[in-house]
Amino acid sequence: MGVVMPPTDRTPKQDRSRATRRRLLEAAVSCLAEHGWAGSTVSAVAERAGVSRGAAQHHFPTREDLFTAAVEYVAEERSAALRALPVQGRTEVVAALVDLYTGPLFRAALQLWVAASNEPQLRPRVTELEARVGRETHRIAVELLAADETRPGVRETVQGLLDMARGLGLANVLTDDTARRRGVVAQWTVLLERALD
Repeated sequence: MGVVMPPTDRTPKQDRSRATRRRLLEAAVSCLAEHGWAGSTVSAVAERAGVSRGAAQHHFPTREDLFTAAVEYVAEERSAALRALPVQGRTEVVAALVDLYTGPLFRAALQLWVAASNEPQLRPRVTELEARVGRETHRIAVELLAADETRPGVRETVQGLLDMARGLGLANVLTDDTARRRGVVAQWTVLLERALD
C-alpha cells in the first residue's frame, strides 16, 4: 500500500505568479484610465485585480513600479498587436496607428505623464519609457507603411503621423471626437500617400 499524497493545485506556482502579475498590470491601467493618478492607489488596483495588497507589493514594491510597469506592459501589448496586423493598405495602417492613441492605454499613459510632470521620482522612469515606446512605435509604423526613410522628409512625415495621432488622442479625452477624426485620418492618408510614393 503506497503513500497517498494530498491533492494539490496543479497550476505551477510560477504560472499563478505570472497570472497575478498580469491581472495587477491590467487593473492598474484601468484604474489610471478611469480615475487618474490621484485616484489610483495600490490598494485600489489590488482590489480590482482580486488580490491582497501584500501580493501586489510582492510584485511591485512601490506605486511608481506598479504604474510604470502597467503602462509598459500595455505598450508592449500594443506593439505586439501592431506587429500582428496583416499586410494592408496605408489607409488601414493609418487608422490602426490613430486607434492606438484613442483608447484606454493612451488615457492611462496620459495620466502617468501628468503625474510625472509633478512627481520627481516618477519623471525619469516615464521619460525613459516613453522614449523607448516612441522609438518602437515609429519603427513599426515605418515597416507597416513600407516607408523608405533614406528619402528626404520621409522620417519626418512618419513622425508627423504619430504626432498627429497623439493630438487626435488628446482631442478625444474630453469628448468623443470620432466623426471629426475620420475626416482628419482620411486627409492625412492622402497626404501620406503623396509623401511616401
